[in-house]
Amino acid sequence: MNREVAISVRELTKRFGDFTAVNAITFDVMQGEIFGFLGANGAGKTTAMRMLCGLSFPTSGSATVGGYDLATDPEKIKRSIGYMSQKFSLYDDLSIVENIRYYGGIYGLSDREIKDKTDQLLHTLHLEDQAKAMTGSLPLGWKQKIAFSVAMVHQPKVVFLDEPTGGVDPVTRREFWTMIYEAAHAGTTVFVTTHYMDEAEYCDRVCIMVDGRIEALDTPDRLKDQFKSANMEGVFIQLARKATRTDG
Repeated sequence: MNREVAISVRELTKRFGDFTAVNAITFDVMQGEIFGFLGANGAGKTTAMRMLCGLSFPTSGSATVGGYDLATDPEKIKRSIGYMSQKFSLYDDLSIVENIRYYGGIYGLSDREIKDKTDQLLHTLHLEDQAKAMTGSLPLGWKQKIAFSVAMVHQPKVVFLDEPTGGVDPVTRREFWTMIYEAAHAGTTVFVTTHYMDEAEYCDRVCIMVDGRIEALDTPDRLKDQFKSANMEGVFIQLARKATRTDG
């Protein structure tokens, strides 16, 4: 069965003065695909993700996300996607239910939709009894599972996850990835960055950036065959050794 293209990127470039953070990258991501976007510090992956989320305008090149053009519809992109990160996803001084309602409003849901989604999310996560607990009092793993659910509350076609499992224990990481699989199975495209190479194995395809360019893009199994490595960590190390810069 043919799947639609959810993200289309053509020669996308971002320069800061004389520094080229992202250098003419081109790729497609299909609807319902789990797409791993990897790179060492300075590879340009964060800059690329910010452009695809409509938060930064490219110097040249083009991209569409969920059918919206980055050049003409960045605000529509921001409203239509889901996004979460390790560093900031929820407000610690709001309760769980207040966070859900707040983001539901930002994503443009009606009062009825917010109530229904809140009840559904609390039930799915078995948090009905803790709905009024301050988010800041929760363990990091629970915060991240709630944050992912909140990022999906408006049923986006594409969700961007920026190192979502950083600092989370292995058991919770596996539970988190179960949620990712369920979202992808339901048709959501998952664009995820991670520093954990075992998580790269869970992706349908993996893109590895080095110094602003795409150095490899394929399924984990094909990349391991290509680079004669037993695991994705070995693939990543071989490519990361080519890097000449350490930030950006």
